[in-house]
Amino acid sequence: MQSGKGVVHLTELESGDYKSICENLYDGIHITDGTGTILFINKAYTRTTGILPEELLGRKVSEIEAEGILYTGSVTERVLAQGKRINSVATIHRLNKEVLVTGTPVFDEEKNIRLVVTNTRDFPELKRLEAQLLALEEKQEKAVQELAYLRSQQAGDKQTIYHSAAMREVMEIVRKVAPTDVTVLITGESGTGKELIANEIYQNSDRCGKPFIKLNCAAIPAELLESELFGYEEGAFTGAKRTGKAGMFELANTGVLLLDEVGDMPMALQAKLLRVLQERSLVRLGGSKTIDLDIRVIAATNKELLTQVRQGRFREDLYYRLSVVPIELKPLRERREDIPVLARHFCELYRRKYGKETELSPNAVAELAKYDWPGNIRELENLVERLVVTDSVGEIGGCQVASALNFSGTAVPEAGPQRASLKTQLQTFERELILGALERTGSLRKAAVSLGVEHSTLVKKCKRLGISSAKR
Repeated sequence: MQSGKGVVHLTELESGDYKSICENLYDGIHITDGTGTILFINKAYTRTTGILPEELLGRKVSEIEAEGILYTGSVTERVLAQGKRINSVATIHRLNKEVLVTGTPVFDEEKNIRLVVTNTRDFPELKRLEAQLLALEEKQEKAVQELAYLRSQQAGDKQTIYHSAAMREVMEIVRKVAPTDVTVLITGESGTGKELIANEIYQNSDRCGKPFIKLNCAAIPAELLESELFGYEEGAFTGAKRTGKAGMFELANTGVLLLDEVGDMPMALQAKLLRVLQERSLVRLGGSKTIDLDIRVIAATNKELLTQVRQGRFREDLYYRLSVVPIELKPLRERREDIPVLARHFCELYRRKYGKETELSPNAVAELAKYDWPGNIRELENLVERLVVTDSVGEIGGCQVASALNFSGTAVPEAGPQRASLKTQLQTFERELILGALERTGSLRKAAVSLGVEHSTLVKKCKRLGISSAKR
């Protein structure tokens, strides 16, 4: 029985061992010889069919079937006749229940059928397990859709605030395309509000209330992006979940999928994305089942995709598939009219959030409007939040804005082509910093402490910069 260090080889098993193995199988097993005479049945077969060993052993399958003991259309006889494995659903007359039967031929050296091994599975039990699995999958899908809906509703709380003609043109395009299923490509620098525009399209579409799934293609490692997009089946790769996983396309089915930063997608994956967009169906990684899709796709990027196409880093056919309707968002420096309304909106938002009475002064708004905002709306929002949180007097002045921007390591450039000399700009900012400190502290001595200079030094600077005693 044993070889080496206690390892049992199949070739060393005795006949009693084979019988013991068969008796402990969950499936019902019965074995016949090449003439259809039943040689063996296990306990599970009796449990599944209700047929006792003494009713079957030593008798031919054809005789038993004629007596109505066994199910009709014997799988064993079909295996003997066709010489191949047969699968069939049969009815046990005695119990009036269905079973799944698989008959497998065993050949001798001369290719003659020596044995037929038939295993019988309880079909109602299989159906019950299948029903349980389907119920769990339905619950999971419902939970996913409810979560997606709640996320989309939360995203809908954010408004698109604008005043410029450039944004009015954008919103007119949004109004026209939202009720359709056309694919939209939103381009613009980081922080210009691409996700907000995608949300506007979703909120005003017929798919509103259905899943709105967002995937940042740049935030996921290239080797994981394919499985995140298209999902995978059990065993598709090392570390894959035993149950498999639905991808973003499946989760967004019947709704909208936002592919953010699509310009960062690897070339190898672009071809697969193009095929899914064209065929409106996909096959999970490691799977074979085709899953149909009813989905709207919105893509967004801060890249110049046509430049990437010319450089061979983005597929031309995918570009045209995505950009059926292109929407370009201008940076804030090219639509300065939006800065005041956005700044006041964020001030109102964060003063409510933090329970403060802070307001932006006209000088503060003017100072904000002069800045070029390389981080666009996101940078503006972050700065206004910081100003609201740190405010202690109820009003944000121009000096505070200048100080905050200078603290961020960025000087506030004057709008327009005319720029002052470096010396003049430095004096201007020094003056603004001192005025800001005086405004916050209320005295020259406290302002000196705040700025980290001697009182006498600050007095001299005030005199040199023309800051009157009234300001001190």
